[in-house]
Amino acid sequence: MQVELYVENCFDESPPYLPLNLGEAEIPIAAETWSTWFRRWLEILQAELYQKSIYEIGLRLTDDAEIQALNAQYRHQDKPTDVLSFATLEVDFPQSQEISGAMPLYLGDIVISVDMAKRQAQQQGHSLATELAWLAAHGLLHLLGWDHPDEETEMRMLKQQGILLKAIGILIDIE
Repeated sequence: MQVELYVENCFDESPPYLPLNLGEAEIPIAAETWSTWFRRWLEILQAELYQKSIYEIGLRLTDDAEIQALNAQYRHQDKPTDVLSFATLEVDFPQSQEISGAMPLYLGDIVISVDMAKRQAQQQGHSLATELAWLAAHGLLHLLGWDHPDEETEMRMLKQQGILLKAIGILIDIE
């Protein structure tokens, strides 16, 4: 399985496959690491995927101001949030010839506020890298149709995030 990950950083115009800098704070995760993580996660979640050998995902690392604007525009909530996901396919979308062809399947975009991730990492007592991985896993599950409208589905989703993080060597306590 191959994952083509497009990492965008709203703070500078560097190419997407270089280490990302957010002003004074460097993102502690290289683009190759992101790609490895997403590939591993998609292998674990393969039963929920359209059967393809190549998947594409957009990942944008941004600040509170940009994510607040996106949250207001698309969710009508004028406040910053930690992660937004923009799926390209409907959950029960039937496989078509176009999807099953040789082209990569674009799953959608994940947008993460690094500002929010820093605050949450500090509150949770873990590293920024751990928080960014947690939020990326959460965003990926949303791209694949997971949601958490109630406590039961939220716990199921949190447990799945824990499984995904454990698969890449990050251990988080889910309570």
